[in-house]
Amino acid sequence: MERGNKVSRWLRRRPGAAGADTPAGSAERDRLLLAAVAAAFRVAPAARPSGYGCSCDRVGCPTPGMHPVSFAWQTEASADPERVTRWLRADPRSNFISATGTGHDVLDVPAEAGRLALARLDARGTATGPVARYGEDRTLFFTASRGTPDDEDEWWPCELDCHPETLEEHPGLRWHCRGSYVLLPPSRLPDGTAVDWLRPPLLPLPDPLTLLDVLTDACARVAVPEADGAV
Repeated sequence: MERGNKVSRWLRRRPGAAGADTPAGSAERDRLLLAAVAAAFRVAPAARPSGYGCSCDRVGCPTPGMHPVSFAWQTEASADPERVTRWLRADPRSNFISATGTGHDVLDVPAEAGRLALARLDARGTATGPVARYGEDRTLFFTASRGTPDDEDEWWPCELDCHPETLEEHPGLRWHCRGSYVLLPPSRLPDGTAVDWLRPPLLPLPDPLTLLDVLTDACARVAVPEADGAV
């Protein structure tokens, strides 16, 4: 259902409707991206929507504007503002991804679950850290990372781990850790919506476990009506 909604919005949109190509829009875009870099998020250039397709060379790209430009994005990702500025100047319209699993992880939930969780966390007085809205479909909670321990036996295996190629298998909670990435604000999505900040990137990153119970409960509450309506 989620993928179908994205495709239908994509087909209805007007090419170029995102409107971030004006000088003012470009300056704001640069400011937002460099704010994330100042927060030590490692970023790398990503493709961008182009008409009804993708700026990459792949015919029939399945994720237009939503993937890194380079296959070496994990090693190229950088928090060096000078390097990022060069990327911005090379393609002022490109999206950017942030590599997860080192400086930060991301807990990625359906938008309605994100709204419920934010209200509950605020009522508790729990610091949420940076939070982004991923178009109309998802909410991204940026957290501290579990890291990459030298001893693999110390790695906490988790069925919630989510990699870019398995997104469709995780309609509820997705945990982006090492080997994964998320589009970073202010990226533009194929359906004409955007990735933007609800809470700024310079906020301290919380331990993911302080958010996990609230996010899983919110996802369960959102999923119940969907299950009741299933045929």
